[in-house]
Amino acid sequence: MKQRIAEQVKTAAIPFRIELDESAARDDGTTITDHAVRAALVKKGFSNPTLEWIQCTVADVKTVLTELRIGKPLTGTHHETFPPRREQADAVDKTFAYFQSIWKEDGKAVPRFLWNAKMRFGKTFTSYQLAKKLKAKRVLVLTFKPAVEDAWQTDLETHTDFDGWQYLSRKSERDPSQIENEKPVVYFGSFQDLLGRDKTTGAIKSRNEWLHAVNWDLVVFDEYHFGAWRDTAKELFEGEDDAKRETKLEYDAGLDEVNEDLEQISANEAMFLPISTRAYLYLSGTPFKALATGEFIEEQIFNWTYTDEQRAKAEFAANHPNQRNPYGALPQMRLLTYQMPDELVAIASAGEFDEFDLNAFFSATGTGAKAEFKHKSDVQKWLEIIRGSYAPQVVDGLKTTRPPFPYSDARLLPYLQHAFWFLPNVAACRAMANLLGEKHNTFWHSYKVIMAAGSEAGIGLDAVPPVRKAIGSGFDTKTITLSCGKLTTGVTIPQWSSILMLRNLKSPETYFQAAFRVQSPWTVENLDGKNPNDKIVVKPVCFVFDFAPTRALRQLSDYGIGLSPGEANPENAVKELISFLPVLAYDGANMTQIDAGGILDIAMAGTSGTLLARKWESALLVNVDNDTLRRIMDNPDAMAAVERIEGWRALGDNVIETIINKNERVKELKNKAKEAGLSKKEKKELSDEEREYKSKRKQIQEKLIKFATRIPAFMYLTDFRENTLRDVITKLEPDLFLTVTGLTVSDFHLLVQLKVFNTERMNQAVFAFRRYEDASLRYTGIETHEGITQIGLYDTVIARE
Repeated sequence: MKQRIAEQVKTAAIPFRIELDESAARDDGTTITDHAVRAALVKKGFSNPTLEWIQCTVADVKTVLTELRIGKPLTGTHHETFPPRREQADAVDKTFAYFQSIWKEDGKAVPRFLWNAKMRFGKTFTSYQLAKKLKAKRVLVLTFKPAVEDAWQTDLETHTDFDGWQYLSRKSERDPSQIENEKPVVYFGSFQDLLGRDKTTGAIKSRNEWLHAVNWDLVVFDEYHFGAWRDTAKELFEGEDDAKRETKLEYDAGLDEVNEDLEQISANEAMFLPISTRAYLYLSGTPFKALATGEFIEEQIFNWTYTDEQRAKAEFAANHPNQRNPYGALPQMRLLTYQMPDELVAIASAGEFDEFDLNAFFSATGTGAKAEFKHKSDVQKWLEIIRGSYAPQVVDGLKTTRPPFPYSDARLLPYLQHAFWFLPNVAACRAMANLLGEKHNTFWHSYKVIMAAGSEAGIGLDAVPPVRKAIGSGFDTKTITLSCGKLTTGVTIPQWSSILMLRNLKSPETYFQAAFRVQSPWTVENLDGKNPNDKIVVKPVCFVFDFAPTRALRQLSDYGIGLSPGEANPENAVKELISFLPVLAYDGANMTQIDAGGILDIAMAGTSGTLLARKWESALLVNVDNDTLRRIMDNPDAMAAVERIEGWRALGDNVIETIINKNERVKELKNKAKEAGLSKKEKKELSDEEREYKSKRKQIQEKLIKFATRIPAFMYLTDFRENTLRDVITKLEPDLFLTVTGLTVSDFHLLVQLKVFNTERMNQAVFAFRRYEDASLRYTGIETHEGITQIGLYDTVIARE
């Protein structure tokens, strides 16, 4: 083909670029001619101004070729024909089988299923494949992140599997109730818009009343981790007022109202949502809390994690060395942590162990051109450090091997051509932009600094075009994108190859949602303009740079453990993760790779007896949802057991029954509010009832947690370590357990059976306690039990190295 084109244009010396190179063979073995392609394009209405030239797009040509190949017309620009990958087909098959098993038992049941699938799994395409297998005609996609709409629309409108399907959203100003019955329809909307209530009436917004009229076949919750945790929406940016204002702008003003209702959703969607559906599908890349709290049982979950992806990449390369690797473009992540010099740590340290406080270090005041860091001179030193030119380090480097600093090491620099700097707030972003632009900072002047923070940077998807425009192709530009939360979820910028974590983040969900922004594949097709099917992987690896090592490794260990809640030994969970996510730590003198045990030890270096006790004060250790409370109430022995817990009687008689009844009344009033509105008296009743049942539920939670905090005291006193804690409690020292906790062994065992206590979380808390206690004793020269080959957790035994 290239030879034929060259023959045609060489005389006229016309420069050319080949945009499409596909086989002309049909499925039946016959050949597609250029005349047939032109005729099909003209028939579709495209202009044919002269001879062989047609005015159309590449997608239009692809669609016509696909039509001619398969022998049937397609709507729009449906041309993609790729099949689902193995893991995508597995997700569809497992979900479909689960739904069918539930419907076989009860035809009116509404099953729920979770896909724990990281970015790049292809959740939109795979969700549509599930809908197709279910023969769904009405699909509702709900998200807290309207910025993800682009992917949902593109996949539906380009793949031949969904030919004839219609995509609607608020932008289309049409509702599915007006579409012909036999036509499959997908409606995309934001949770807070579609389910938010009118403040004056308490009812659902009138423009969304059509939601009641449609009998949905499938409801999909996208980015479930963002909305479903009640407090997450409020704590996403962890305390900064300006970042909270950004959140409001980003996710709609109705967020607070909807967030209040989320207490109902996990237990019973049908009671909360003003819609009817046959099934629910939940999508999340970081559903740690749903996994840890048992919100979904094993048969309701499909997992596709970063580790799964990288393992598939390695296995495919080993088994099919001469084939194109479908996972080949997905870069491996590497985490590099740096211990800051003592002089910088001293000016911004916090917590019991004086950890380097990134939020304090990068704190800033002022707005616009007047924004400035409070510790400007020290931030300037940090800029020198990351490019390897800080004087004390240069001297030290003469004595030892120079560690790889981000903006100085030749191996790292290619991956810092386009970097994302994650800062505490808008003021810090603006102060950093000002500092990088100052006259003396000549090194940084070659980088285009993009201010992706504040309302002026654009809301949702509007913030993306300025970044893409500044980056361009990515080859002849260098950029630094400054953000305090914008563009950290649901956005793909292929050229971002590294992220600098310059703020404190408490949750691994937020940390890794941001980190995975830089794991987007960056491939270049048709680089020379002559080979459209050539694909070069520009970014085989990507980097996360963190300057608070203890916090960073704590996040990593939480992430590894969070993805494997059923793994008895947390060290194994972390070991598997870091086999594909290497960790290198600079301790001020050397940079070394750390193993799983080292990561857990460093993560717990920020741990004391006090902090360990807090693991036993976690609300995740106990379950106080309605189903659990009903199980207690329906079991006389369980009721007698909880009444023996210290302080329980002070809650009053029939406290559990009161909570359940008030909760039912609240649901009843909320449903009425959504359908017809409430009177002033009913609104007050709703407010009072809601306040009271929340208060009483919290009191019960506090009593159960107070009981749980007695268990560490019991562990301090018991001398048995080779058995599980449950064995120690139930078989070896039951009298001591009763003395310390106030409950008998049978009482406690019954409450565990009823899921009042979360055994997975208990195992993690016991593991942390044992590791800390043994390390402390070894430090003083004491070996707790020589010759022991295993260590007991709560109900699991792990091998002792």
